[in-house]
Amino acid sequence: MLNISSYTGGIAQTNGWLLQTAAGAIAVDAPDGFAAWLAQQKVKITALLITHQHFDHVQDAARIRREHGAHVYAYAAFSRELTLEALFGFATGTRFEIEAFQVDTLLDGKSEIEAGGLRWKLEHIPGHASDSIVFINQENHIAFSGDVIFQDSIGRCDFPGGDMDLLLEGIAEKILPLPDNTILYPGHGAETTVGRERAENPYL
Repeated sequence: MLNISSYTGGIAQTNGWLLQTAAGAIAVDAPDGFAAWLAQQKVKITALLITHQHFDHVQDAARIRREHGAHVYAYAAFSRELTLEALFGFATGTRFEIEAFQVDTLLDGKSEIEAGGLRWKLEHIPGHASDSIVFINQENHIAFSGDVIFQDSIGRCDFPGGDMDLLLEGIAEKILPLPDNTILYPGHGAETTVGRERAENPYL
Protein backbone atom coordinates (compact mmCIF):
# COMPACT_ATOMS: atom_id res chain seq x y z
CA MET A 1 0.00 0.00 0.00
CA LEU A 2 1.30 3.44 -0.95
CA ASN A 3 -0.94 6.48 -1.07
CA ILE A 4 0.50 9.93 -1.87
CA SER A 5 -1.43 13.14 -1.35
CA SER A 6 -0.42 16.78 -1.12
CA TYR A 7 -1.10 20.10 0.51
CA THR A 8 -0.08 23.35 -1.17
CA GLY A 9 0.24 26.53 0.84
CA GLY A 10 2.23 29.53 1.97
CA ILE A 11 3.29 32.62 0.07
CA ALA A 12 5.26 30.56 -2.47
CA GLN A 13 2.54 27.92 -2.97
CA THR A 14 4.83 25.18 -1.71
CA ASN A 15 3.93 21.50 -1.76
CA GLY A 16 3.92 19.37 1.35
CA TRP A 17 3.63 15.67 0.54
CA LEU A 18 1.98 12.99 2.68
CA LEU A 19 2.86 9.34 2.10
CA GLN A 20 0.76 6.66 3.74
CA THR A 21 2.27 3.19 3.65
CA ALA A 22 1.56 -0.15 5.28
CA ALA A 23 4.18 0.81 7.88
CA GLY A 24 2.70 4.22 8.72
CA ALA A 25 2.77 7.78 7.41
CA ILE A 26 5.60 10.18 6.61
CA ALA A 27 5.79 13.67 5.12
CA VAL A 28 8.09 15.52 2.78
CA ASP A 29 8.64 19.22 3.48
CA ALA A 30 6.56 21.42 5.78
CA PRO A 31 5.08 24.54 4.16
CA ASP A 32 2.96 27.04 6.04
CA GLY A 33 -0.40 25.47 6.94
CA PHE A 34 0.74 21.87 6.48
CA ALA A 35 0.49 20.99 10.17
CA ALA A 36 -3.14 22.11 10.32
CA TRP A 37 -3.88 20.15 7.15
CA LEU A 38 -2.35 17.01 8.64
CA ALA A 39 -4.59 17.46 11.69
CA GLN A 40 -7.62 17.69 9.40
CA GLN A 41 -6.56 14.43 7.74
CA LYS A 42 -6.34 12.85 11.21
CA VAL A 43 -2.95 11.44 10.25
CA LYS A 44 0.01 11.01 12.58
CA ILE A 45 3.35 11.00 10.80
CA THR A 46 6.48 9.30 12.07
CA ALA A 47 9.05 11.09 9.91
CA LEU A 48 9.54 14.41 8.15
CA LEU A 49 11.93 14.49 5.19
CA ILE A 50 13.18 17.97 4.31
CA THR A 51 14.38 18.54 0.75
CA HIS A 52 16.06 21.84 1.71
CA GLN A 53 15.64 24.54 4.33
CA HIS A 54 14.41 27.53 2.32
CA PHE A 55 11.79 29.13 4.55
CA ASP A 56 8.78 28.12 2.48
CA HIS A 57 9.65 24.43 2.90
CA VAL A 58 10.16 24.45 6.68
CA GLN A 59 7.69 26.96 8.13
CA ASP A 60 5.72 24.21 9.89
CA ALA A 61 8.64 21.86 10.61
CA ALA A 62 8.97 22.71 14.31
CA ARG A 63 5.22 22.40 14.89
CA ILE A 64 5.05 19.06 13.08
CA ARG A 65 7.99 17.68 15.05
CA ARG A 66 6.39 18.86 18.28
CA GLU A 67 2.84 17.66 17.59
CA HIS A 68 3.70 14.35 15.92
CA GLY A 69 7.00 13.46 17.56
CA ALA A 70 8.20 13.03 13.99
CA HIS A 71 11.83 12.17 13.30
CA VAL A 72 13.27 14.98 11.14
CA TYR A 73 15.73 14.22 8.35
CA ALA A 74 17.64 17.02 6.61
CA TYR A 75 21.00 17.53 4.95
CA ALA A 76 22.20 19.96 7.61
CA ALA A 77 21.26 21.25 11.05
CA PHE A 78 18.75 24.09 11.21
CA SER A 79 20.37 27.29 9.97
CA ARG A 80 18.99 30.76 9.33
CA GLU A 81 21.55 31.11 6.57
CA LEU A 82 19.81 28.23 4.82
CA THR A 83 16.23 29.40 5.42
CA LEU A 84 16.79 32.74 3.62
CA GLU A 85 14.12 34.31 5.83
CA ALA A 86 16.19 37.50 6.29
CA LEU A 87 16.69 37.86 2.54
CA PHE A 88 12.98 37.41 1.89
CA GLY A 89 12.10 39.89 4.59
CA PHE A 90 14.48 42.47 3.17
CA ALA A 91 13.11 42.00 -0.35
CA THR A 92 9.46 42.26 0.71
CA GLY A 93 9.72 44.71 3.58
CA THR A 94 8.28 42.16 6.00
CA ARG A 95 9.65 40.51 9.11
CA PHE A 96 9.09 36.94 10.18
CA GLU A 97 11.11 34.24 11.85
CA ILE A 98 11.03 30.50 11.24
CA GLU A 99 10.61 28.58 14.48
CA ALA A 100 13.87 26.70 14.97
CA PHE A 101 13.57 22.93 14.81
CA GLN A 102 15.83 20.02 15.65
CA VAL A 103 17.15 17.82 12.87
CA ASP A 104 17.32 14.29 14.27
CA THR A 105 19.30 12.72 11.43
CA LEU A 106 21.78 14.70 9.33
CA LEU A 107 21.96 13.39 5.77
CA ASP A 108 25.29 14.90 4.74
CA GLY A 109 27.49 11.94 3.82
CA LYS A 110 24.63 9.41 3.81
CA SER A 111 23.51 7.57 0.68
CA GLU A 112 20.37 5.86 1.99
CA ILE A 113 17.83 5.93 4.80
CA GLU A 114 14.69 4.02 5.75
CA ALA A 115 11.49 5.88 6.56
CA GLY A 116 7.87 4.81 6.39
CA GLY A 117 8.95 1.25 5.75
CA LEU A 118 10.61 2.34 2.49
CA ARG A 119 14.25 2.59 1.46
CA TRP A 120 15.21 6.04 0.19
CA LYS A 121 18.25 6.67 -1.96
CA LEU A 122 19.66 10.13 -1.24
CA GLU A 123 21.05 12.41 -3.92
CA HIS A 124 22.63 15.69 -2.87
CA ILE A 125 22.06 18.12 -5.76
CA PRO A 126 23.11 21.69 -4.91
CA GLY A 127 22.71 24.66 -7.22
CA HIS A 128 19.32 25.93 -6.10
CA ALA A 129 20.21 25.46 -2.43
CA SER A 130 23.44 24.15 -0.97
CA ASP A 131 21.54 21.60 1.13
CA SER A 132 19.15 20.21 -1.51
CA ILE A 133 18.45 16.50 -1.20
CA VAL A 134 16.35 14.40 -3.60
CA PHE A 135 14.67 11.39 -1.97
CA ILE A 136 14.31 8.43 -4.35
CA ASN A 137 12.43 5.21 -3.75
CA GLN A 138 13.39 2.93 -6.60
CA GLU A 139 10.95 0.14 -5.74
CA ASN A 140 7.94 2.41 -6.36
CA HIS A 141 9.60 4.58 -9.03
CA ILE A 142 9.08 7.83 -7.12
CA ALA A 143 11.32 10.77 -6.23
CA PHE A 144 10.73 13.89 -4.16
CA SER A 145 12.77 16.51 -5.94
CA GLY A 146 12.18 19.65 -3.87
CA ASP A 147 13.20 22.68 -5.93
CA VAL A 148 15.79 20.85 -8.05
CA ILE A 149 13.52 20.12 -11.01
CA PHE A 150 9.91 20.92 -11.90
CA GLN A 151 7.58 20.25 -14.78
CA ASP A 152 9.21 22.22 -17.66
CA SER A 153 11.59 24.04 -15.32
CA ILE A 154 14.39 23.82 -12.76
CA GLY A 155 15.13 25.55 -9.48
CA ARG A 156 16.14 29.21 -9.62
CA CYS A 157 19.83 29.83 -9.04
CA ASP A 158 19.94 33.51 -8.07
CA PHE A 159 19.75 32.97 -4.32
CA PRO A 160 22.89 32.94 -2.14
CA GLY A 161 24.83 29.79 -2.92
CA GLY A 162 23.04 29.32 -6.23
CA ASP A 163 24.95 27.84 -9.16
CA MET A 164 23.24 27.02 -12.48
CA ASP A 165 26.09 24.85 -13.79
CA LEU A 166 26.15 22.83 -10.58
CA LEU A 167 22.39 22.32 -10.66
CA LEU A 168 22.33 21.22 -14.30
CA GLU A 169 25.24 18.88 -13.71
CA GLY A 170 23.50 17.28 -10.75
CA ILE A 171 20.26 16.82 -12.68
CA ALA A 172 22.10 15.28 -15.63
CA GLU A 173 24.08 12.87 -13.45
CA LYS A 174 21.55 11.95 -10.78
CA ILE A 175 18.00 12.54 -12.06
CA LEU A 176 17.96 11.92 -15.80
CA PRO A 177 19.50 8.41 -15.58
CA LEU A 178 16.46 7.27 -13.55
CA PRO A 179 13.83 5.19 -15.41
CA ASP A 180 11.43 7.18 -17.59
CA ASN A 181 8.46 6.18 -15.45
CA THR A 182 9.95 7.61 -12.25
CA ILE A 183 7.40 10.10 -10.92
CA LEU A 184 8.90 13.38 -9.70
CA TYR A 185 7.03 15.08 -6.87
CA PRO A 186 8.40 18.65 -6.77
CA GLY A 187 8.33 21.43 -4.22
CA HIS A 188 6.07 23.55 -6.42
CA GLY A 189 3.60 22.73 -9.16
CA ALA A 190 2.35 19.45 -10.53
CA GLU A 191 4.04 16.08 -10.48
CA THR A 192 5.83 14.95 -13.63
CA THR A 193 8.06 12.10 -14.80
CA VAL A 194 11.74 11.75 -15.59
CA GLY A 195 10.91 10.69 -19.15
CA ARG A 196 8.78 13.75 -19.78
CA GLU A 197 11.37 16.17 -18.42
CA ARG A 198 14.21 14.50 -20.31
CA ALA A 199 12.24 14.97 -23.54
CA GLU A 200 10.47 18.30 -23.00
CA ASN A 201 12.12 20.38 -20.27
CA PRO A 202 13.58 23.41 -22.11
CA TYR A 203 16.32 23.86 -19.50
CA LEU A 204 17.68 20.37 -20.11
